[in-house]
Amino acid sequence: MKIPPVESKIFSLSALAEKAAAWKAEGRTIAFTNGCFDILHAGHIFSLSQAAAEGDVLVVAVNADASIQGLKGPGRPVNQEQSRALVIASLCMVDAVVIFSEPTPLQVIVAVRPDVLVKGGDYTPEQIAGSKEVIGWGGRVVINPVIKGFSTTSIINRITGGNP
Repeated sequence: MKIPPVESKIFSLSALAEKAAAWKAEGRTIAFTNGCFDILHAGHIFSLSQAAAEGDVLVVAVNADASIQGLKGPGRPVNQEQSRALVIASLCMVDAVVIFSEPTPLQVIVAVRPDVLVKGGDYTPEQIAGSKEVIGWGGRVVINPVIKGFSTTSIINRITGGNP
């Protein structure tokens, strides 16, 4: 079996909305998650694996460079958005990737209409962008635990000799 090119898993928002509609027409359950994924680590793999287990297909929205700079400050991201999207798309548990520039992935969530919205961390559903919408169309929100000891910031600090 020939594997399609990894790049074919990276979509524009309009193309992703069409793909998601096709998956829904096939009766597939769409799980959705998002993040910066600046330096991929074991915590990301755990979170993405958990998210993938919630549906038949997993859509991952990756923050654009400008939105990461706003969230994380100067010097971030370490890796550019196209590189981060390619790395995430290369993972076997990921079916589709889209880059978003807005402060939250709400626009992507509304376009994709996932059945399950998955977020890692210490959030309540009310704090998660798109949760009200997903619940409103009959979906559900899942909050996965964060694996302690894994963060991009701590990796950067170890590399640069900064504070852990």
